[in-house]
Amino acid sequence: MLAPLDNETIFKKVFTDNEVFQQFVKDVFDIEIVVSKIETEKRFVPPIANIDIKIDIYAETDDHRFIIEIQKIDYDYNFNRFLNYFVSLLIEQQKRGEKYEIPQTILGVVVITRPYKIDQLTGEPVRANVMSIDFNPRDLDDKMIMLWKHKLVFLNPNPKYQKPDTPQKYQDWLNLFRLSLEKNINLTLNTNNKGIAKAAKIAELDSLDASTISEMHISSAKKAMIKIVRNEGIEEGKIEGKIEGKIEAAEKGINAGLTNEVIKIMTELTEEQLDEIRNKLKNNK
Repeated sequence: MLAPLDNETIFKKVFTDNEVFQQFVKDVFDIEIVVSKIETEKRFVPPIANIDIKIDIYAETDDHRFIIEIQKIDYDYNFNRFLNYFVSLLIEQQKRGEKYEIPQTILGVVVITRPYKIDQLTGEPVRANVMSIDFNPRDLDDKMIMLWKHKLVFLNPNPKYQKPDTPQKYQDWLNLFRLSLEKNINLTLNTNNKGIAKAAKIAELDSLDASTISEMHISSAKKAMIKIVRNEGIEEGKIEGKIEGKIEAAEKGINAGLTNEVIKIMTELTEEQLDEIRNKLKNNK
């Protein structure tokens, strides 16, 4: 059984493996790359714009020709969020340079690991398992004019949107995600793909060490708390700042039935503070 790849800890553990990362990039973009350093939670200092972006997985190739980012969707994010991340990488290069040229090609992958509610401009819901943006213009005859190699790809393993004619190189990875996210499904992984085989080995639940399992549970707890915060309309920044925001989030978590351990992970409030909040809520009933 595979650990869930929508879990932040497992997702990063799998895709920061060099062999998995390089094979994934090869399958998605048809390029051979070599990377020596794969980063997580990548930020730029100072921030590129008003939004302080945080990239899940980030790497630059050893020959400095490519920058690759991998993100995942956990909630009902708007696709604009990931377009913003992608464009910010282009802007970051411009900040470093002295000319108009952008020396590195930006490649991005967004893996949609949860059901989402995103509509097109037409109002129609997005129903696709593989989508891509290549940023190249087209002439009046709809012929693409190749100016840049920048590309952003979306992968969606949701079984409702799978297509029988999906190229194998994409389907192999979609199957990996599906097998980790769904119970009792009849899927066979293509272990002839070395990246898939290595990813499955890393994510095998029985082979995870105690530290990784603990981190996995903490990550799940954070996700549960974030979901409550978003559903209740609390700004996430409040939780990281003023004590009032932390208390408000804690109250929502308590009312939702979460344990102190889960709430502490997100709010960083102490056991004593949470007990006090629980007693206050109990007395106010």
